[in-house]
Amino acid sequence: MEDVGREGAGPGGGAAGGRSRAPHHSSNNNGKTSAKLMEYFKRKTHFTKDEIESLCRVYRKLVATSHAHNSGAAAHSGNPAAAVLPSPNSAVVTELLHNTFDMVTEEVLMDRIFCAFDRCNDGVIRMDEWVCGLSVFIKGDADERTAFCFRVYDLNSDGYISREEMFHLLRNCLVKQPQDDDPDEGVKDLVELALKKLDYDKDGKVSFKDFQSAVKDEPLLLEAFGQCLPSEGACQTFLSTLRS
Repeated sequence: MEDVGREGAGPGGGAAGGRSRAPHHSSNNNGKTSAKLMEYFKRKTHFTKDEIESLCRVYRKLVATSHAHNSGAAAHSGNPAAAVLPSPNSAVVTELLHNTFDMVTEEVLMDRIFCAFDRCNDGVIRMDEWVCGLSVFIKGDADERTAFCFRVYDLNSDGYISREEMFHLLRNCLVKQPQDDDPDEGVKDLVELALKKLDYDKDGKVSFKDFQSAVKDEPLLLEAFGQCLPSEGACQTFLSTLRS
């Protein structure tokens, strides 16, 4: 899995790793993933051959369900590898995160998780983004998971988590039913506390290098601004369904 680890080791690594293109043909006449695409996924992910085959089947079902929910989704070519999942607010994607992976999190994080999968930044999830993204999401090593979380929290994708982004993330997670006259003051205090923990070079914002160093020193900081990875139990349950 050396390719995945190396490509996911920076803020641009994200879910799907590098942007080398997947082979165009995704299945043969029997509906099985083509040998060329299978080899690509085996090289780029932590999944076994059987798991990859199952994930491709799940993807095709999700595409069909998405199109049923959203008749306005962009049509894809006759090539199955070009099939895509539509918008980040799709009921199908939300259901997957909520129900399959027990992701009880805020809408802003849901959208950012989708963006972390969507390495082409075109508002859809292609089959290679789906399989390679889930490799990090479910089986990623420490570097891959750190890069994934950083990409989620870097709301404007400028390579830094700013005070404003921290405030937005923490406020959405924590301020539900304000009891104080100014609940935002408490959030501001948490932002300053987070900066003390994460901002290693003391420049008032958190770079990927800062975040990586902080997480290595204190692993609990990996999801400091909200849940963006599934629990171990949810991952094992999902993997067991792929193998059954």
